[in-house]
Amino acid sequence: MKVLVVDDHPLVIKGIISILSCVKDIERIEEASNVDEAMEIISKIKPEITIIDLYLGREDGLEIVDRARKNHFQSKFIVLTSSSRKEDFERARDMDVDGYILKEAFAEDIIYAFKVIAKGRKFYDSLMIEPRFRMMETAPFDELTKRELDVLKGIGKGMSNQQIAKELFISEHTVKKHVSSILNKLGMKHRTEAAIKANQIFNGIR
Repeated sequence: MKVLVVDDHPLVIKGIISILSCVKDIERIEEASNVDEAMEIISKIKPEITIIDLYLGREDGLEIVDRARKNHFQSKFIVLTSSSRKEDFERARDMDVDGYILKEAFAEDIIYAFKVIAKGRKFYDSLMIEPRFRMMETAPFDELTKRELDVLKGIGKGMSNQQIAKELFISEHTVKKHVSSILNKLGMKHRTEAAIKANQIFNGIR
């Protein structure tokens, strides 16, 4: 697939390209630093996925989404931004972008999100879509990392380590390390305890 990365910071673009170099299905990555450059490249190569920053200097990155759709380009759009502001996220979500990822995310999380979106699903950073979870009076859960929360959800669904590894695009060994860390942080001895608690915590949260 062809990918376009749009950001006004060259070092950020290089970092994103480096991360995406691990994705086998990508055959070409182009880069742009502003709206006009992005639109020119989109019209020429028609990328399957376009990754944009919300703020391109004084320009609005979402203008790319708007203009591309008005011209009937079929690219999927991922917002990769440092902004965790509710209004920015809601503005992007209202435009039905395919992904919203914070730049503070780990490389493996960005790769996971990219693969999910490439398959036709949406991916919104859990920090943006799970305020209910953050507001709960569950202090031990606040210590879990985003990836540990993903693993915990899998445990709650009764998934094996192998199934969780496949779902999250990580190794089974990494899953085992996360499970051990989760049990330690939650003060639990058995996986079953974590599964029960996960179902209580994530009930109604997707």
